[in-house]
Amino acid sequence: MRTRRGICYTEIDNMCYQKRKTDGNFAGAPMITNRKRLKSSSGLPVVVHSGQCDFLDTLPNDIVLCILAKLGSTAGCAADFFGVLSTCKRLNGLGLHSLVLSRLSTNCFAVKAKNWSESSHRFLKGCSDAGNAEASYTLGMITFYCLQNRGSGASFMAKAAIRSHAPALYSLAVIQFNGSGGSKNDKDLRAGVALCARSAFLGHIDALRELGHCLQDGYGVSKNVAEGRRLLIQANTRELAAVFSTTPSLFSGKRQKWNLVGSGCPLLSDFGCNVPAPESHPANRFLGEWFSEKPPSPELRLCSHGGCGRPETRKHEFRRCSVCGDVNYCSRACQALDWKLRHKTTCREAVDVNGGEINGNMNENNIIEMVVES
Repeated sequence: MRTRRGICYTEIDNMCYQKRKTDGNFAGAPMITNRKRLKSSSGLPVVVHSGQCDFLDTLPNDIVLCILAKLGSTAGCAADFFGVLSTCKRLNGLGLHSLVLSRLSTNCFAVKAKNWSESSHRFLKGCSDAGNAEASYTLGMITFYCLQNRGSGASFMAKAAIRSHAPALYSLAVIQFNGSGGSKNDKDLRAGVALCARSAFLGHIDALRELGHCLQDGYGVSKNVAEGRRLLIQANTRELAAVFSTTPSLFSGKRQKWNLVGSGCPLLSDFGCNVPAPESHPANRFLGEWFSEKPPSPELRLCSHGGCGRPETRKHEFRRCSVCGDVNYCSRACQALDWKLRHKTTCREAVDVNGGEINGNMNENNIIEMVVES
């Protein structure tokens, strides 16, 4: 009996049609659909809309999680990420998985101060619990300075610092230098220097600049002017390298000078150029927006550097300019940046109206010395 070609079997009409059917898809090509229903990753039948199979349901959860994690880590803003989660119920559920939340980018936490709500707090808290250092740092800054919950805010920033988050280490250093959240006797200069050194090692430019000033002044560490100057030059060099990597079109082979009024990367003017300043961290922008709408009490002052936003937690906590006394800074790094950016031309006693010469008490880095009010 020959069975290879099925000659011995009787022919059944429309057998192929009963076994499969074709249906045009969007590309115009025929699609073959088996009579056996496909199963999704959860074991449920795949949903079919207008004869078209929803192949998203056939993907395993781990693949969808990897896609969402990659999307969250590269999202340009929170709307890009939440727009995907609102597509369907499955993506909404998997998007809140700890694997996805732990890898969200900094831009996903750029919440506006006017939009702050309990749901925003819960989202940041969930991301922090999932292990996202950026979420821990942002929530810590908001809780410490805006919500005035010092202990909880410091613990969130410490949680990020344990994960080697450079901005969190530097913020904790500023808290230690100023004794923020406590009294003047709560200052721990040695701890602040140690935190600055760790943050500078991880590449934080402001921490490197702060460490250089500490070494120059002997503030919390043995005085070493030569090493301090070297760190300040290294901070300027790293700042210049960061500008080269982000905006290479601003530079050419020849030495150029840009005269940008009102904004710019201030310390790079020492190198003969002035380019757009780097964008502030979302946490600092939140602080600036928050205290512009809800100013602190009259006896408390804000850091005069526009990209900082930190307020005082007690009276006379920040240092003020020893020449004019009109500006206040939470750190030497903020003072150095604001001096080259703005205050150098507005300090009422530092600038000679006749000749434009500096008459104030200057150090070797052309920065007016600051004093701490008693």
